[in-house]
Amino acid sequence: MADVLPYKPRTGEIPTDPGVYRFRDANGRVLYVGKAKNLRQRLSNYFAPLRTLHERTRRMVTTAASVEWTVVPTDVDSLQLEYMWIKEYDPPFNVRYRDDKSYPFMAVTLADEAPRVIVTRNRKIPGARYFGPYPKVWAVHETIDLMIRAFPIRTCSDASYKRAMQTGRPCFPGQIGKCGGPCSMTVSIEEHRAMVDDFIAFMAGGDERFTRELTKRMLAASAAMDYEAAAKYRDKLAAIEAVLGKSALVLPADEDADLFGIAEDELAAAVQHFVIRGGRVRGVRALTIEKEIDITGAELVDQVLQQAYGDAQDVPRRILVPTLPDDATELEQWLRERRGKKVEIAVAHRGQRADLMRTATLNAQQALIRHKTRRTSDYVARTQALTDLQEALGMEEAPLRIECFDISHLGGTNVVASMVVFEDGLPRKDQYRSFNIAETTDDTDSMYQVLRRRLAHLDRPEEEQEVLDPTTDEVVGEDLGEATARRKPRFAYPPQLLLVDGGKPQVEAAARALHDAGHTEIAVCGIAKRLEEVWLPGDDFPVILPRTSEALYLLQRLRDEAHRFAITHQRKRRKKDIGSVLAEVPGLGASRIKVLLKHFGSVTALRAADPSQIQEVQGIGPVLAQTIHSHLSTR
Repeated sequence: MADVLPYKPRTGEIPTDPGVYRFRDANGRVLYVGKAKNLRQRLSNYFAPLRTLHERTRRMVTTAASVEWTVVPTDVDSLQLEYMWIKEYDPPFNVRYRDDKSYPFMAVTLADEAPRVIVTRNRKIPGARYFGPYPKVWAVHETIDLMIRAFPIRTCSDASYKRAMQTGRPCFPGQIGKCGGPCSMTVSIEEHRAMVDDFIAFMAGGDERFTRELTKRMLAASAAMDYEAAAKYRDKLAAIEAVLGKSALVLPADEDADLFGIAEDELAAAVQHFVIRGGRVRGVRALTIEKEIDITGAELVDQVLQQAYGDAQDVPRRILVPTLPDDATELEQWLRERRGKKVEIAVAHRGQRADLMRTATLNAQQALIRHKTRRTSDYVARTQALTDLQEALGMEEAPLRIECFDISHLGGTNVVASMVVFEDGLPRKDQYRSFNIAETTDDTDSMYQVLRRRLAHLDRPEEEQEVLDPTTDEVVGEDLGEATARRKPRFAYPPQLLLVDGGKPQVEAAARALHDAGHTEIAVCGIAKRLEEVWLPGDDFPVILPRTSEALYLLQRLRDEAHRFAITHQRKRRKKDIGSVLAEVPGLGASRIKVLLKHFGSVTALRAADPSQIQEVQGIGPVLAQTIHSHLSTR
């Protein structure tokens, strides 16, 4: 592969002004759109030596055949132009947004002569004002039923409204007192429009004003002995309080904000968008984002805000994000033009805002996990994943049994390995196994040792097969019959694919173990976590699976499960090691062992300490410190 792209422009040709750039392929299709405060500085990053680029970025620039740019007067103009071009060209290498579902909204049709409130999933009604989204349709209907008691605006269909206005007979909701529109003959078009304005103002966060006003009117009517009017105001207050009771006060009552919780990995991100008006959560929206090239957390926030407010009518005065975008000032100006007032983008550091951000982030993390596991829980998706793996790795048959290995240690001590097993794309937890590694030089040596020990079981006759406990490195049961009765798993069944957590060095170590064990018929590959690259033995470049590949999701899940299992066993072993060694020291009880562990972190670190350092721990005197040091020195 050439290290210099043939279409690379000369450095002097690229301006240093702000602007927007586009990468195109040989057919002229726009592959990627980006903006920059300094075009020359930004584009030079893409034309660095290919070996230094992030793998997915390298795939984009090698797929492209040309690059072009447009200079604009200001950074805000570049942000606007970038947004327009992304909407127009839908570039495959820009982040992709997908709603987890089609959410219901409450909409007020302001373009109508007599606006009405409706439940809809259509976000393109001309002139409509939207509120939400809501998690369920019934939640929108319930809110509307409560709201029209306080603000009796029109709810009937356009056909019913026209028929009622022509015949002079109110629509059915008007006849039963659930519609206060002009067709009910109780209000004029102008009065109805005023009620609609109040409805919108309340939904936009004007809780306190309406509560105070209605309370004032109710007391005045009661003082004037107009009890019928006072009862109407009382009912309206009850309706408003019922609506407010549906959403808890999470921020100060005068707070209008949107909060974005984001969880991401190398290929995808999940976003939880909390809509807060009057200090209350009035809507929640979930987004799933697929990332094709490498972007930072700040760049991701930038893209999320552009997506959220590009066509938005309701921009709040404050937007809370987990990381401040690099062009936060330009984004604030861009949003101010949409809102007509000042907009602040801020990070929630402390207090109620930080608590709510943690809640949103937790929801985003759970949504990301669901997104990653949704495909592997589906039979068709699992079948596609195994087929994709077979083609990508050049295997003769689909890998129905895959074993994944991971190494875990704490500063080079307590080295353990894990083996997890997936059959037909699903985990076989009864066949998981952990390995203890007594002596090793590095991770590649550990991987080699573990695979040789595992592969040794393939060469034993079936009647001599040892039955192993899946969580230890020992034989289970006194004899084979007892073990078989307990239905413990055998490890004579060979995998079609061995997956290791790591890049090229770990894969080469695994291939060497397979060769030395005489099992070269088993395929092997590794997945490097940082770039999600799939490495094969002997190859200079990794296999890059598409971001939407079912195979990549399966490999990620295998790798993550092996890592989790290895960490769990490593912690258990460290705890057991600490307890067994320190418990033998005279005068050292459980509480002091806990304090020592918290201070030094491990027995190895404690063993390396001298008596004066041990004596620094609270509750450890000079005599006990010397006893601990002497005991550990002889072990």
